[in-house]
Amino acid sequence: MRILVTGAAGFIGSHVVAHSLQSGAEVVAVIHQTARPELAASSAKVVACSDCADRAAVEKLFQGAAIDAVIHCAGRASDTGWPSAFRRANLEAAAVVAEVALCHGVKRVVHVSTTDVYGMRDFHGEDESLPFDLSARNPYPRFKIKAEQWLNANIPPDKRVIIRPAAVWGENDPTLTRRFLDFLRRSPFIVHFGKWRGQNRWPLADVRRVAAACFLGATHPDTAGRACNVIDPAHTTLDAFYTRLCDRHFPDRVFKRLFLSYSLGACVGACSSALSSLFNASHPLFDPSLYALDSISHNLDFNGDAMNRLLGQTRV
Repeated sequence: MRILVTGAAGFIGSHVVAHSLQSGAEVVAVIHQTARPELAASSAKVVACSDCADRAAVEKLFQGAAIDAVIHCAGRASDTGWPSAFRRANLEAAAVVAEVALCHGVKRVVHVSTTDVYGMRDFHGEDESLPFDLSARNPYPRFKIKAEQWLNANIPPDKRVIIRPAAVWGENDPTLTRRFLDFLRRSPFIVHFGKWRGQNRWPLADVRRVAAACFLGATHPDTAGRACNVIDPAHTTLDAFYTRLCDRHFPDRVFKRLFLSYSLGACVGACSSALSSLFNASHPLFDPSLYALDSISHNLDFNGDAMNRLLGQTRV
């Protein structure tokens, strides 16, 4: 089987490539500019595409290669920036990749979305039947929702799969974990906002589990036409996640807990989000942004049993 993986130089994409190769697939790894050393040293065919929303550039990826499935990991994952940037990276690119893939006879298109499409409020074990939060103002979930809607309307169910990871983390995580660690390096406190005081569920999704779910989306008949949450089975609170990071990375430091109101965090978040978006920053200039505040101050307890059962069947 030959799988084309977009965003192959990213955190999720690089793990999808590695898992697919280990599972016996041939892989065409699509990168934006520079490949990770481990990717360049692998047996994957590495090709560059500077813009997955450019139809002509995407067409070239399929020339001379009989692709069986596409796993679309590329996109802009940030809580700040111009809406136009998110539209192109997260909506237009998804549509172009899917359209071109089907024109070239691809049997399955797997789109990596996010549980953020459900919104930022308290959840208590709800599954994929949850509706989209159509009131989302942040451009990241807004255009992830629009991408899913486009795929549902334009791609036949037997040829599409939606993977919705929660908070992706793992070894050498350059995104989420690094952001937490950068904060802890500067702060003498572990700071919790709002009523949960750190006891809200922090919905971790190990990147290896996410990669395995993406591969199942490309290969398993029971995933066709479905949207699947990906979340670690173990229930972890936000405070427990902080503790895990502190014990591993700062064993000689003692962090006190600081509990602040949501409204105070919102004042800081509004400034961070406004300034960061003004400059189209790919990451907030300082934390918390408004979007990050909503994430860490709510109980994001999603149900991932459907995908966990499939992963259990394959011993992942």
